[in-house]
Amino acid sequence: MQFDDGIIAVVKKDCPTCILIEPVLKDIEDRGLHITIFFQDESDFLSTSKNIDDTSLEASYFLNIETVPSLIKIEKGEETTRVVGWERVEWQEFFEEQGLGMGLPDWKPGCGSLSVEEGVPERLAVKFGGVDFYSRKLKIPSLVDDIEYCYEQGWTDGLPVIPPTEERVLKMLNASPRLPNEIMGSVPPHSVNCPVVKVAINAVMAGCKPEYFPIVLAAVEAALDDRFCLGGLLATTWFSGPMVVVNGPIREAVDMNWSGNLLGQGNRANATIGRALQLVVRNVGGGHPKGTDQSTFGTPVKYGLCFAEDEETPWTTLAEDQGIARDRSAVTVFSADGPLGCVDQNSRAPEGVVESLAGSLRSINHVEMANASDAVILIGPEHGRVFDLAGWSKADTVSALHENLFIDGADLGMTSDDEVIEDLTQSKNKIPKFREEGLQLIRAGGDAGLFSAIIPGWLMKGELGTDPVTKEI
Repeated sequence: MQFDDGIIAVVKKDCPTCILIEPVLKDIEDRGLHITIFFQDESDFLSTSKNIDDTSLEASYFLNIETVPSLIKIEKGEETTRVVGWERVEWQEFFEEQGLGMGLPDWKPGCGSLSVEEGVPERLAVKFGGVDFYSRKLKIPSLVDDIEYCYEQGWTDGLPVIPPTEERVLKMLNASPRLPNEIMGSVPPHSVNCPVVKVAINAVMAGCKPEYFPIVLAAVEAALDDRFCLGGLLATTWFSGPMVVVNGPIREAVDMNWSGNLLGQGNRANATIGRALQLVVRNVGGGHPKGTDQSTFGTPVKYGLCFAEDEETPWTTLAEDQGIARDRSAVTVFSADGPLGCVDQNSRAPEGVVESLAGSLRSINHVEMANASDAVILIGPEHGRVFDLAGWSKADTVSALHENLFIDGADLGMTSDDEVIEDLTQSKNKIPKFREEGLQLIRAGGDAGLFSAIIPGWLMKGELGTDPVTKEI
């Protein structure tokens, strides 16, 4: 949109300051100065002659109006000067006219422009800004319910999704500096290239706020890392799905939950970030249940499992263990089946809690199976205090767990890994239940309850399966 050289004023009736300065605008016109006035709502309060209807907010959009009244000087097609609100001396200098507004207060703040109200900037950008979403647009017939339409297209996980309108998707995209057409990677099982805009669309459908989007992008990036083996995780008949753990300052910035009921319902960030990743897998990669997703039972994790770590403890955080500073934010993705509770309300020493955890860990997959998967252990606050009071570090605890998880080879009749041991029935060796890096400890949970949670996953064995992947946000 081009503007003629001269002076432009942008006003709205629903602004006391605009009402206040209306006589000044008339005085300016009477003095023979060329001024064009754009009004955003109604014009009946204006006595000037050159008033232009901007109820569409097109001019306000192209002039980047944030406050009314605004005065703008255009010279040779370019803006050279801008004044916002009312300040008598400033207006007098702007117009080079003494005596303007002498009967008015010296100063009065302006009001917010209609063009910057909630949701309006995105609507205007879509309408006037020529935004390229690099994605096919679908127009839903006016008589069709948009939520039901999403169901009919197979875009949901069984729960309703938020219709991804252009305005909502643009608002999501604006929360990240990444370009809409930047390719994040190839999403299995159909190996479809995934641009940032596709992630934004699915984040909208999942119910994410825009401020969650950097976390979602990092989670998708981590899940598409070859080390995570997302394709194998989707194709297996086992239970697992992707689990997302968040570290760093962004946890508090988006109000994530790492305390009571962190694995349950009720927190929007926890619920929607993990769901967004799962919708990307479904809607971009084609990972549909009973199609390419051949899980025998599945798991609620496949709706989305995401939570933050409690970082107010003496232990290093999960992200720190991967070389990321505590003041930086990161996500880590794991394969996860679902939580197995471990209760120990008697032990007052770390050794006792370790023995209880080890007892539960032995049952993962089968008590006669070793080196088949890894496990994430969520240490609850009351169990955590037992370790803290005794001065045990995370490394001390992991080491003690491994020492309690050696099993007689002769007892491992259900092993799935022939490379671990030959002729198990005759072996007298002690076999580790988990590989050396196979136990990940995370501090989280509500204050009440001498409980911890164990989350095993699919074939977590490096090149033979999946590894956790951490990405900085």
